[in-house]
Amino acid sequence: MTSSGRLARWRSPGRVNLIGEHTDYNDGFCMPLAIEQGCTATATALDEPVVRISSAQRGTPVEVGLDELAPGCFAEQDEWASYPAGVLWALMERGSKLGGLSIAVDGDVPAGAGLSSSAALECAVAAAVGDLLELGLSRADLVSVARQAENDFVGAPTGGMDQLASVFGQAGHVLLCDMRSMDVEPIPFDLETAGLNLLVIDSRAPHQLTDGLYGERRAACEEAARQLGVPALRDVGLEELDAAMATLDSDLLRKRARHVITENDRTEAVAQLLRTGQLRAIGPLLTASHESLRDDFEVSVPEVDLAVEVLLAFGAYGARITGGGFGGCAIALIEPAQAREAAIAVGAAFAGRQYRAPSSFTVTPAAGTRSLG
Repeated sequence: MTSSGRLARWRSPGRVNLIGEHTDYNDGFCMPLAIEQGCTATATALDEPVVRISSAQRGTPVEVGLDELAPGCFAEQDEWASYPAGVLWALMERGSKLGGLSIAVDGDVPAGAGLSSSAALECAVAAAVGDLLELGLSRADLVSVARQAENDFVGAPTGGMDQLASVFGQAGHVLLCDMRSMDVEPIPFDLETAGLNLLVIDSRAPHQLTDGLYGERRAACEEAARQLGVPALRDVGLEELDAAMATLDSDLLRKRARHVITENDRTEAVAQLLRTGQLRAIGPLLTASHESLRDDFEVSVPEVDLAVEVLLAFGAYGARITGGGFGGCAIALIEPAQAREAAIAVGAAFAGRQYRAPSSFTVTPAAGTRSLG
């Protein structure tokens, strides 16, 4: 039974990462933007000590006792509920006293597209519960709680960039995120004034970060840093790349490290171009990022590679895979007049390879986590 009392309703956005992929857990730099698509969470109190989680996109609500919340407590068909439940678990791990709660969620970020639907869900739930229970959570707290839920409850070893983008997003700006200090620098990214579109192609190839491939990449980066004698690959500059390649003891580690070292450099270069309003000039850096993710980090898939190839052929200034990889989306910086034609061409190319039909849409930088009253 629901207690009589107020509810708290908050919305958090998904994100597109403009550049800086797989650099977050290497203490490096990334540059995401929050998008209009997101997740809304509504929290209300319950009289009994249970958590009831419902979703507009799912069927039967999931219910679990507060004292039963633990990693792995959900059956496979209910694993989607691990994201909101993990937030409650993380809050309790930090000493917050929770009573029974009803959490209702509704989202329009395409699930499995690599646009951070999970972080949007976690951050919205953290904000709604924090507000309802007057926990006094700062925005930095929301990031930390949501990241703990994803890492330690869900079991996805992500680096925190997604949650940072969801909470701190600003309309009209990308965020240069220093993932060591967790400092965020908003940088203007006014696509409309520049006369540009940021086109997203959802390849519909499944995107999954908890199946071990992501963790393998992270472990390889950590081993490379160990062999190089640095705290993280962020501490190796581009000028030290050749020496680093000579030091590492396997081709695999050399490839993984080369991606991270060059990606950090590309991200800082994009930031400098955007600070001076040179939006079109970032295109080749976006494409170079894709090539590095495809060849050195090996996280792209044929569907996304094909999308990037077609987008570039149809006049995109730059195109790349976005998100953790192993499926998901491609993005392209492109003139509006060419965006629709390019999206149609990607669909035709997919049909020719008998891939699932992709979807496409444009995004603009949106505000971060916010109350809906």
